[in-house]
Amino acid sequence: MFLKKLAEYGFLWIVGGTIYYSFELIFRGFSHWTMFVLGGICMMFFAFQGRAVGWSEALWKQVIRCTVFVIACEFITGIIVNKWLGLSVWDYSNQPFHLFGQVCLPFAVIFSGLCAAGILLSGYILYWFFGEEIPRYHVL
Repeated sequence: MFLKKLAEYGFLWIVGGTIYYSFELIFRGFSHWTMFVLGGICMMFFAFQGRAVGWSEALWKQVIRCTVFVIACEFITGIIVNKWLGLSVWDYSNQPFHLFGQVCLPFAVIFSGLCAAGILLSGYILYWFFGEEIPRYHVL
């Protein structure tokens, strides 16, 4: 049981990290290894929270929960990577409604869409590859 969960979450981490890192390469032209780690952690959270509610809670509620998680992780990662370590991986200071240049409202909206996709994908990954129960998503 433990090894199965480890395999599931390890696989989700790799998929999430790869997707997030790839998006950055496509849309920004570069990324940083910490974004792979962060993307993987977020994908694992999508599955964790989905399992916790049996995939039956309204999708919009799951998206809000996951968006808050992603924004919090992005902020914490930004403070460590960009401010403390001075790596300057990203800076949202030129965006409206930013917080110390580490998170901002426009990207929070973008991340909410990515969260919706991640929630759906994580549930189906567990179903397709690990024989978990098929997720039963609903909007309301």
